[in-house]
Amino acid sequence: MEKGLFTVALNKEIAPGVFRLEIESEDPAFLIHGEFVNLGIDGFYLRRPLSVCDSEPGRITLVYKVVGQGTRALSALEPGAVLSLLTGLGRGFDPTACTASALLVGGGLGTPPLYALAKELKADGKKVTAVLGFNGVEDMILVDDFRQVCDEVVVSTVDGSYGIKGFVTDAIDALKPSFDYFYTCGPMIMMKVVCGKLETSGEASLEERMGCGAGFCYCCSIQTVNGPRRVCKDGPVFKKEEIIW
Repeated sequence: MEKGLFTVALNKEIAPGVFRLEIESEDPAFLIHGEFVNLGIDGFYLRRPLSVCDSEPGRITLVYKVVGQGTRALSALEPGAVLSLLTGLGRGFDPTACTASALLVGGGLGTPPLYALAKELKADGKKVTAVLGFNGVEDMILVDDFRQVCDEVVVSTVDGSYGIKGFVTDAIDALKPSFDYFYTCGPMIMMKVVCGKLETSGEASLEERMGCGAGFCYCCSIQTVNGPRRVCKDGPVFKKEEIIW
């Protein structure tokens, strides 16, 4: 875990209540896909854990939704504002677990953490198929970004306003993708169904309320086949076979 100061370069609304935050630093911070940062906001005691969408030396991209006073204050920040970040938190995805073809399944705000993973898988010469699910066309985020790096991208919307009508599982049924490993992130019920439906092995990035974000308070613990595990420290990414839903 490292602490550093980052300057806001972009803080733009990309869907109703959803913002793309790009922050820069002179420090060569480079994060592993699936990790998260703990972001300090002036006037709020607890930091906000946010998953990493993308990163390169000195620049991090985060995508977040306004859900309370803290994220509302974050959404009001203009370029040039300075934020305190704790980086290098959590255990991310393992791209080496995929042999040749990967399936990425993202739902809503679970889509951003899969983006950097898609880039690395493609850079390693692997085929990448992404199935992304949203409530409606107005909620869609990063679809064009995924199309630039994936071999195939299929979108489902619950209301049928774009792509395949229904859930990500309906899109998977329609697409019948070929893959040897899968990665998923999104609502817990979605990931539970996906992990139960897909016969191959895979990984899921979980989300729980966090206090410290560094493994000290144990408030984000979940039950696994190996006993209680902390989402912030032992996760947020767990193998499908580990999780007790």
